[in-house]
Parts: sequence; structure tokens; C-alpha cells
Amino acid sequence: MDTARPQLQTPEQSDSTTKEKNRVEQVIEKVATGLGDSIGFLADKGILFIVFALIWVAFGVALIWSQGSLDAAWQWVRDLPWLAQGLVWLLFLPVMVGLWIWETSWALIWRLALIVSLAGWTLLVFPRPWK
Repeated sequence: MDTARPQLQTPEQSDSTTKEKNRVEQVIEKVATGLGDSIGFLADKGILFIVFALIWVAFGVALIWSQGSLDAAWQWVRDLPWLAQGLVWLLFLPVMVGLWIWETSWALIWRLALIVSLAGWTLLVFPRPWK
């Protein structure tokens, strides 16, 4: 029974592959570190808490006075290209889950309970520097 042996790379081949990989890794590392540091800064200073508190207040106001605007927001996100939808879901995951819950056909009391719980949990986990 013959087993296939992996082909060994010559030093020239492995060096060029390693250098290219290192460049890609360097770019990814710089972008990820910059993005992570930015989000960490926003969280540490309480800016993310304020942003999400405002979004949840707007969500609550829309729930009370203009439920059609929640439906319009859901439809607007669904009409975005897939990449943009993914980005919106990634950046605003708790709010998007809240919109999704609102758009389900579940009983109103369950939807309200889940959305209020989700909003409370979201605001609970964000650090507040004044705390």
C-alpha cells in the first residue's frame, strides 16, 4: 500500500510563502488591534453604554408610540446587502435580536418580556466609569 508523502518545499519556496503570510498577518494584526483598542476605549469611557442606552430608549419609545417604525427599521436592515447586514448585526447584536423578537409571531407579553430583559442585560454588562 503506497502512502502519499507530502512534498517538501525548497528553502526559496518556504521563505516566499512565510514572508507573504507574515505581511498578511501583520495587516490583520494591525487592523484587529486598532479595532479592539477602539472598542475597548469606548467601553471603558462609558460611551458604548450611553450609545446603547439611547438606542434602547428609542426602541422603547418606538414600541409605545410608533410600532410601524420598528417594522420599517427591520425591513431597512433586511434590504441591505448581505455584507452590510452582517456588519449591522455584528455591531448592534442585542438591538437586532430585539428587532427580530419583535417581528416574530409570539404572544405580545413574551415579546415584551424578552425585549425588556435583553435591553436590561445589555445595559448591565457594559462598564460604566461612574460606577
